[in-house]
Amino acid sequence: MQEVAVLGVGLHRFGKTGDDIVGTKSVTELCRTAVDMALKDAGVSWKQIQAVAAASSRFSGGKGWGLNGNDVVEDLGSTGIPVYNMSAGCAAGGNAFNVGYSMVAGGIYDMVLVVGGEVMPKGMIQTSGLEDPNDPEFLRQRCIGFPGPSFWSTLARRRMHDYGTTEEQFAKVAVKARKCSVGNPYARFQKEITIEDVLRSPYVSNPLRLFEICPVSNGAAAAVICSKEMAKKFTNNPPVWVASSAVATMTFDDALPRGLAGPVPTGASFHTEAKAAVQKAFEKAGIGPKDVSFTELQDNTCYYELAFPEEWGLCQPGESEKLLEANQTLPTGSMPINPSGGFVSFGEATTAMGVFQIAELTWQLRGQSGGRQVPNAKVGLAQTLGLGGNATAAILKR
Repeated sequence: MQEVAVLGVGLHRFGKTGDDIVGTKSVTELCRTAVDMALKDAGVSWKQIQAVAAASSRFSGGKGWGLNGNDVVEDLGSTGIPVYNMSAGCAAGGNAFNVGYSMVAGGIYDMVLVVGGEVMPKGMIQTSGLEDPNDPEFLRQRCIGFPGPSFWSTLARRRMHDYGTTEEQFAKVAVKARKCSVGNPYARFQKEITIEDVLRSPYVSNPLRLFEICPVSNGAAAAVICSKEMAKKFTNNPPVWVASSAVATMTFDDALPRGLAGPVPTGASFHTEAKAAVQKAFEKAGIGPKDVSFTELQDNTCYYELAFPEEWGLCQPGESEKLLEANQTLPTGSMPINPSGGFVSFGEATTAMGVFQIAELTWQLRGQSGGRQVPNAKVGLAQTLGLGGNATAAILKR
């Protein structure tokens, strides 16, 4: 296995169809902006890219078949390079990064482009694309009445029961996220909000309110990764190294109602796929939770910013609220979480999210994050999870 560097990254600012940010741009146009930026950041030309690992979507582009990477190659120039299209729901971007990393680490290629972009449909994400009574996801949403916000609200209510979490504390997570995104030129939302603003926003599914759940967004992200030997030839930026990249799926004892039948765990066992991916990433990197300078995690809702750090060993069970109240999850705190502003500030452009996290980790580790900079950042953790019990984790270091 050879060492792998992140050589360049790029984003198209996230926005909503028809606004002044993304307008009516196609997913290919969004990706072009992100890729051009990543190539320029890396100091390489399109012809130097040897392969593309792309997060594929069922919502937009890809010729209706999730061939989003092929759209990018045709747009930038058909050089004949291989394209790998990855589908893993909201974890697709992290999955594409894992595949790109693995191909470079394994010596198959020396320079790979990882890309993800999305133009999202309006309204709540319909995770099941088919009216199929044999599809467990369709049955969960329609027969059990359990779409995303309802799913997240049950987790939030369980945390309120277990640890005494208040609605004000969930609101404070959203306030903290927007405070971080004020200085992020790529975030969709760049204005601070107050706890009162959050508590005045309507319930989506009690106890979670509108400002506590990430909206859908359009956006794109790209990263150029390469071998250590190749990185030596480029000096645009100090290299950021991939310490590890991992993929996992949920285990049979997972307590979340994502299947129609399963065992009853003896204790809390939520999102086993996310915990497994993070643990694998720690093991491969040869480090532990206390070595992490900051984390970019998937906060579809503010609940996750409280729960995930505890499940992964970044802090003790029930401690997240105390750290939040003490401002320790801010970029300048002892446990920075989502210094970018996270999904709550960007909105979710599903296939772009795992690559967007890689871009943020890279900027942080270079010391290029401006007002949201984590002081002396040395190690960053990124995590995604997606439909079907998919999850990814990556650790970057300088």
